[in-house]
Amino acid sequence: MTCLPATSTPKKLGLVIDLDVCVGCHACVVSCKEWNTGGYGAALSDQDPYGADVSGTFLNRVHSFEVVPEGGEIVAERGQARLVHFPKSCLHCEDAPCVTVCPTGASYKRADDGIVLVDEDMCIGCGLCAWACAYGAREMDLAAGVMKKCTLCVDRIYNETLDEIDRVPSCVRTCPTNARHFGDFADPNSNVSIMVAERGGYDLMPEQGTRPVNKYLPPRPRTALGSAPTLPQEDTSDATGFFGWVDKMLDRI
Repeated sequence: MTCLPATSTPKKLGLVIDLDVCVGCHACVVSCKEWNTGGYGAALSDQDPYGADVSGTFLNRVHSFEVVPEGGEIVAERGQARLVHFPKSCLHCEDAPCVTVCPTGASYKRADDGIVLVDEDMCIGCGLCAWACAYGAREMDLAAGVMKKCTLCVDRIYNETLDEIDRVPSCVRTCPTNARHFGDFADPNSNVSIMVAERGGYDLMPEQGTRPVNKYLPPRPRTALGSAPTLPQEDTSDATGFFGWVDKMLDRI
């Protein structure tokens, strides 16, 4: 169990992911796998990793989609279509249904910083939390027989033996394009709060009512030489526009 510094004001720790600059390199996926395999108790297992039927446990995944403007067609010479890379992990929801349905109390949300965790000693591997998660962010480790998920690297962010620059989640520290940012959403002056306010940071699938802490920054419209191909103008007031489209794609995963 990671000890927290004494504080009178609860934190709300989470990530901001900038879809405008994510290039889908999977550095965050590899870094997450490596760090948590070494420091998450039982390793994040893989089953037949070099065979024809590969499966494994990953706490962070990146999905890639080809986006075409609404009512448009793919015209190669104009470059209308755009490839969007969409990282996905636990969103550390304020109203986390995975916590509510857990029959043993293994899934819980910490009061001091809002991080959702799993006590593996209490987990019976029933999978109810995975069914309850609207985002598909739970991962059953077949070797360990327990559910695992993103921890926001609690073993890094409070580890005072690390240099301060390294006290962020592994995925954030590794991202080569600076697409991932970590901070306290309870502080309106934090880096993540300012980015969300300035760029229209968005809750994924807000209609679910889970109030995810992690936010996404929408891609900016693109222009090319001699043309002006753009994504649909996103409406961040509800689940329409670009993010409504992403919601539909995630339903198919």
